[in-house]
Amino acid sequence: MRTQPEYIINQLELHPSRLNKEGILKAAMEEGLDEFFEGVGMALDKLYTFGVKQVPTSQVSGQGLSWDNFKQLAEALYHRELTGHAARDAIKLAMDVATQSQWNSFYRRILIKDLRCGVSEKTVNKVAKSLKLSQYNVPVFECMLAHDGANHEAKIAGKKILQPKLDGVRVLTVVDFESKTVVQYTRNGKVLENFSHITDYLLSQIDNFGRSYVLDGEVVSRSFQDLMKQVHRKDDAKAGDARICLFDILPLVEFKQGNSVMGQRRRHEFLKNFKNIFADSNFIEIIPQIEVNLDEFLGEIEYKDYNKKALAEGYEGIMIKDPDAKYQCKRDVAWLKQKPFIEVSLAVTAVEEGTGRNEGKLGALVCEGEDDGKKIVVNVGSGLTDDQREEFWLAKDSLIGQVVEVRADAATRNQDSEDIWSLRFPRFIRFRGFRAGEKL
Repeated sequence: MRTQPEYIINQLELHPSRLNKEGILKAAMEEGLDEFFEGVGMALDKLYTFGVKQVPTSQVSGQGLSWDNFKQLAEALYHRELTGHAARDAIKLAMDVATQSQWNSFYRRILIKDLRCGVSEKTVNKVAKSLKLSQYNVPVFECMLAHDGANHEAKIAGKKILQPKLDGVRVLTVVDFESKTVVQYTRNGKVLENFSHITDYLLSQIDNFGRSYVLDGEVVSRSFQDLMKQVHRKDDAKAGDARICLFDILPLVEFKQGNSVMGQRRRHEFLKNFKNIFADSNFIEIIPQIEVNLDEFLGEIEYKDYNKKALAEGYEGIMIKDPDAKYQCKRDVAWLKQKPFIEVSLAVTAVEEGTGRNEGKLGALVCEGEDDGKKIVVNVGSGLTDDQREEFWLAKDSLIGQVVEVRADAATRNQDSEDIWSLRFPRFIRFRGFRAGEKL
């Protein structure tokens, strides 16, 4: 007799050990329980939604509901062929037919998308991979994520696309043209339901999309703290002032595959084709971008100006993207996040020896000067290589009076004097005014 799905779920609940859970799943895969893993896939696949919020618990036991009949119900809910009262009535009918354990331990948990047994899609996929049974793989919800530009400075070169980095909540909006649904997800695949003014509007425009897409963007509001209070609130959510700022788009089929066909530049141009769809809404906008060549002098100037503007306008930072990069559903250096910075030119007034591993080398440059009407005094000890510390210390006397370019996050007022400013996280960039190839 084949092992019943509800029994497997109960065993997974009873055994908290990861190894035990993997062993239970392995046995089920080796037994070839396709129906069980089909249901597991429905429950764990973040993009497979049923559009129902309440699913009742069975209090009595029926004669039993076959997997085929339940699957017909699930697919009708997924395609939104059943909604509202019709969905509610169909679910109750299925519950009355199913046995109590069948419904409460398996079918109901599929519909609420929570197996409640400590098993994730990654756990299932790990076991399937070990057994080379790819038919049991569950799609993992992933989106493209950026690396920190501070850790990949060598990548900040050549042609780049620049966008402001907003201080909000990353939201992926799935506009499913086939099922006529609009569902929003966090970057981890959790469904968001509190921005209905956005999803309702997109749903009203869904016929204009022509096919299914994923809109990638950031939801922002007047206050980030207030926004975070509303994101997962179940009752009395007040997110009406939230708006979504879109920075990317790709077909749903490509998102499911994990990569796009078009590069970054072309995707943004394609996104702008949908401006007419968003025109009647004051809470959907497309984030503008510029393209610069950081290998050219003009591109460097544009890059610095863009950072300065981002700082002045209160953005969290900027995004630096490769123009031809495909959308990859993973963290990739094709996207870099960079805090806005300022660059100032200051004179070296003194030098300080380092400590610890930098003893006998340059520890910091004491710099002073004026920028944007502010008198700045700051010690610059970051951004120097080991070779530079040794080289500059040997020529420390000649450093006095030299002009140095310093990059920092922002200028900050000195606590001891209102007339003197310092710099937050200052980093050495280069000396100015030296002849090419000249060394200290």
